[in-house]
Amino acid sequence: MEGIYAFCVGLLTTCGVFLTLRGRTFPVVVGLTMLSYAVNLFLFASGRLRLDSAAILGESEIYSDPLPQALVLTAIVIGFAMTAFVVILAMRARADLGNDHVDGRIPDTSEDNRKGERN
Repeated sequence: MEGIYAFCVGLLTTCGVFLTLRGRTFPVVVGLTMLSYAVNLFLFASGRLRLDSAAILGESEIYSDPLPQALVLTAIVIGFAMTAFVVILAMRARADLGNDHVDGRIPDTSEDNRKGERN
C-alpha cells in the first residue's frame, strides 16, 4: 500500500512540475494545483498510513496522528482559495494582454525564424 501511495505522490509531483513549466497560464494553474495535491498527500502520509485505526488516542491500540489530517484540511481550503485567485489573475492578464502566455509575449514561430535558429 505504501509503495502505491508513494508512486501516486511522485506521479502527481512529476505531472505538476511538467505542467508548471509550460508556456501558457492554464497548464501552469493546473500544475500548481497538482503540486499542492501532492504536498497534501505527502503531509497526510506523515501521520502514519493505517487501515482500521482511530484518529483519537485511547480508542484503539493503533492510532493515526490527527495533526497531519488537520494540516491537510487547512491546506485544502487555502489551496482552493489560491487556485481561485490565480485563475482570476490569469483571466485578467488574458484580458489585458490579449494572450494567455505566461510572459505576455507570443513566441515567434515563423518559418524564417526557425531556419535562422538552425544555422
